[in-house]
Amino acid sequence: MRASDADRDRIADILRDALAEGRIDPEEHSDRIDAVYRAKTVGELEPIVRDLPGARNHREPEPAYAYGADDSHGEADSLVAIFSSTTRRGRWRVGRRTNAFALFGNIEIDLTEAIFAQRLTTINATSIFGNVEVRVPENISLRGNGSGVFGNFEVVTLEGVDPQAPVVVVNGYSVFGNVEARPKRGKWITDLQGKLRKHLGH
Repeated sequence: MRASDADRDRIADILRDALAEGRIDPEEHSDRIDAVYRAKTVGELEPIVRDLPGARNHREPEPAYAYGADDSHGEADSLVAIFSSTTRRGRWRVGRRTNAFALFGNIEIDLTEAIFAQRLTTINATSIFGNVEVRVPENISLRGNGSGVFGNFEVVTLEGVDPQAPVVVVNGYSVFGNVEARPKRGKWITDLQGKLRKHLGH
């Protein structure tokens, strides 16, 4: 059976409780959370918490946010800056996947006022003698994976308090450049559900 957002949230709650109780360390928690959001089926989710208390009887959380339909096969958004600069900010609908490529250029992706129509958003950033900056609200989850060659890759990891909050994953690679993702101080999603319903016309 294909896993739903509620299924993933239930497993994430079990992992969060296990981390708080000292049953797993932060590194293991991060690895398992990554596996949760990569899982496609319920069968892939259950083994992640099989060795933890509450795996069978953990209460599923009430949904706090309403997301649009899963569009995992949709085309990725693309942002390119070659000897130039590109900025995406303000009220805009965040795609499930965004590819950002900077060559002797700068790209700024500001998600602080964006509309998240899905829970998981992935940004693949490549910087060659350039700069890619991602800014997110303070109350979402932010994760990253990447490296730099004579360059910098830095993601300030966040864990949203609300289990239904959006998750942004930044995968980056820089060569003589910079890829950076961090929260923007003072910026919060205050009414995600309301914004989404208005955007979808409900």
